[in-house]
Amino acid sequence: MSDDTPTEPQKSGPEIIAEYVRNLPTKPGVYRMFGEDGAVLYVGKARNLKARVSNYAKSGGHNNRIGLMISLTRSMEFVVTSTETEALLLEANLIKKLKPRFNILLRDDKSFPYILIRRDHSAPQLRKHRGARKVKGDYFGPFASVGAVNYTLNTLQKAFMLRTCTDSVYDGRSRPCMLYQIKRCAGPCVDLVTPETYDGLVNQATDFLRGKSNALREDLQDKMQTASDDLDFEAAAKLRDRIKAIAAVTTDQGINPAGVEEADVIAVAQSGGKSCVQVFFFRAGQNWGNQSFFPRHDIDASPCDVITAFIAQFYDDRPAPGLLLLSDLPDDKTLLAEALSLRADRKVSLHKPTRGEKRKLVSQTHHNAREALARRMSESATQTQLLLGVQKVFGLEASPERIEVYDNSHIQGSNALGGMVVAGPDGFEKNHYRKFNMKGDDAATNDDFAMMAAMMRRRFSRMLKEKDDGHPVPDLVLIDGGKGQLSSVLEVMEELGVMDIPVAAIAKGPERDAGKEAFYIPGKPPFKLPQNDPVLYYLQRLRDEAHRFAIGGHRAKRKKALTENPLDGVPGVGPGRKKALLAHFGSAKAVRDAALADLEGVEGISGTMAQRVYDWFQNN
Repeated sequence: MSDDTPTEPQKSGPEIIAEYVRNLPTKPGVYRMFGEDGAVLYVGKARNLKARVSNYAKSGGHNNRIGLMISLTRSMEFVVTSTETEALLLEANLIKKLKPRFNILLRDDKSFPYILIRRDHSAPQLRKHRGARKVKGDYFGPFASVGAVNYTLNTLQKAFMLRTCTDSVYDGRSRPCMLYQIKRCAGPCVDLVTPETYDGLVNQATDFLRGKSNALREDLQDKMQTASDDLDFEAAAKLRDRIKAIAAVTTDQGINPAGVEEADVIAVAQSGGKSCVQVFFFRAGQNWGNQSFFPRHDIDASPCDVITAFIAQFYDDRPAPGLLLLSDLPDDKTLLAEALSLRADRKVSLHKPTRGEKRKLVSQTHHNAREALARRMSESATQTQLLLGVQKVFGLEASPERIEVYDNSHIQGSNALGGMVVAGPDGFEKNHYRKFNMKGDDAATNDDFAMMAAMMRRRFSRMLKEKDDGHPVPDLVLIDGGKGQLSSVLEVMEELGVMDIPVAAIAKGPERDAGKEAFYIPGKPPFKLPQNDPVLYYLQRLRDEAHRFAIGGHRAKRKKALTENPLDGVPGVGPGRKKALLAHFGSAKAVRDAALADLEGVEGISGTMAQRVYDWFQNN
């Protein structure tokens, strides 16, 4: 007997949204719209949640993008906030984390390099820094590139002679290094400068990086004149060299920063439904470089929409400078400025200049944005054709948006490391590259098959764990290896239940000749591509980039292992105790081989600490 009970028709997107509207408060907050598979479609903020979301419950009056988003909506979630500013900050954070399909996304975001003056040592260290600010000290940046950081560091060494060596090198010195000889370091490691004088150099460097270069230069000129009057020509010459070094970095650097001590200049250029956001960084009255960004957005997004989304996401995890000079003002200019000020803990102003030097800066930045976008679109056309070729070669359902390429590197199992590089329509996506350290029970580190399997297990276990949070899923996995590596990877994929991701392997040809590579796909015999095929060249580039990344990480790991001081790992042994041990025994090796009684005889090392050092080396 058949069941003739009529099934209830599926509710439409507007009907689903309307049900939520009935229970929403009239308070500020953030809303998320979810599709059939639970994927986040859109994240938005509202001053009045009920009023804002009710607009989506209407069947008409929307553009194609919004209409499609509403039709795909199957559920929603809401977070009520105290203020609209708090909602804006939460919205930016969720967009960066979840990467919703219908939001404007800052895809090229990355960690920018900074200059750090460490304050957790008696002789503060000058160095490059990237990533979380866990070290106590003063941070200056961002710089657009490592090259810009190196240039400024070089100048700071000449002008202020601060140390750049690591603590282990500093503690092990018994005589000054080459940097002291060429007047790039004051020599605090061997007491060639008093702590008070060195602290003065640190403070001068800090003032310089905070934009007080003119006052600093005048002070040094006065001291140089005094030294000259006192016939101390050697001291006067040193001061003269420092003044010249400061002048070299504060001269014009291409875009005239006159009247701009600290600002980010941001301009948007659009063409063919694509956008480029160009940012120039000015700090301490100096141009610290520029960077291009290419946000992902719908074709009808305006420059105002793009710059609003960019600012909110770009400054989500970094403090904004006091002034943003913009080519287009956001609609929520006041709200955005309030949110940035709250995050930076100081006043941040958004300004669109209409005349003068600041207007010239914005115009020059906009010109750079147009040029970068033209180059990007030209490269993108070629890239699209190559990806269509990859789709055909590997029988993919669509042109791949994300290709992950894997390789590993080791020397007889030591310092084993795996590397993953990512490529897509916009070329190599270096902020998505990943390294996998292989050690302990992670893999048989002298077995390429086991290493590859361990790398895949870690990569795709994490993908399954974080898939609901927007963790990226590859359209193609490419392995550097042959049939054996492919088989080991497929076993892991089957074990994890991710057999829906296409996997292929690229094996080097006979005698490792480029152009004779063999490709392996599950269930098919190996094949080769014609030697003049552009797709073959493209796949070779992907494989070579993975190899470069893996072997570079391996070499860095090996170099670090060679230069590490064995005392660095001993619990409780800081710079002072390390210096005392090295001064007493002459080397870390001698400390390692020392008897307990000898360790107890070191000045500054207690009996308990001596036992700890002795036990550490016996157990390791």
